[in-house]
Amino acid sequence: MCGRFVMARASSDLVALFDVDVTGDTLPDPSWNIAPTRSVSLVVDAAPRGDDAGGPPVRRLAAARWGLVPSWADDPSVGATAFNARSESASEKPMFRDAVVSRRALVPATGYYEWVTSPEGRRHPVLIRLPDDEVMLFAALYEWWRNPAVAPGDPARWLLSTTVLTRASSGPLADVHDRMPVFVGADVMDEWLDPETEGDDDLVQGVAGEAEDIAARMLHHEVSGDVGSVANDRPDLVSPLSVATPAP
Repeated sequence: MCGRFVMARASSDLVALFDVDVTGDTLPDPSWNIAPTRSVSLVVDAAPRGDDAGGPPVRRLAAARWGLVPSWADDPSVGATAFNARSESASEKPMFRDAVVSRRALVPATGYYEWVTSPEGRRHPVLIRLPDDEVMLFAALYEWWRNPAVAPGDPARWLLSTTVLTRASSGPLADVHDRMPVFVGADVMDEWLDPETEGDDDLVQGVAGEAEDIAARMLHHEVSGDVGSVANDRPDLVSPLSVATPAP
């Protein structure tokens, strides 16, 4: 499960890091406590249109609401609990299956939080991250929802939303939580984003399987309980209460 995460890098860093061609107008600022329904950065490859049709995909960096709202929803509140999608069933679930086919994306992060129960029964948060604060990529799905109450031509008429795919934890992360995000590496990133590829369960499971190598590199350390409140959003939330060590 992934219910809180960190994106401490500026949008300009992501543009350079992922060779982004087009950026949205209102990209989110760095945040150390991103919760569902908040705005997150989304990397998408879109098929070119007009005179550029037939050319290479256009890579976009956009802001999306975390919590997927399907096009058929009556209102966006349904997305509040759809911030994660199980990779094992996403291609079959009505909420996610259309997005698996043609609306796949990546959510960049510099870490994410899980809550661990100690042998003494104390529940505390830990930050999971890559060495040197390397940016990790979560496999994601996205949708556009049209607000029928907003007039055509108004930018507020369309809501872009996303969900993060999860899978069973592997390797050292299995001792932290039973679920983990589907991490995407550079070797499968283009295939996952390719708008010309019709997504299916085989694609999802193939990408989910590749996540194990990235999971093996993760570090974790205990952090302040302040992260439990969404009102707290500051850099020191990721500071360790003890020295960072590899997950046991």
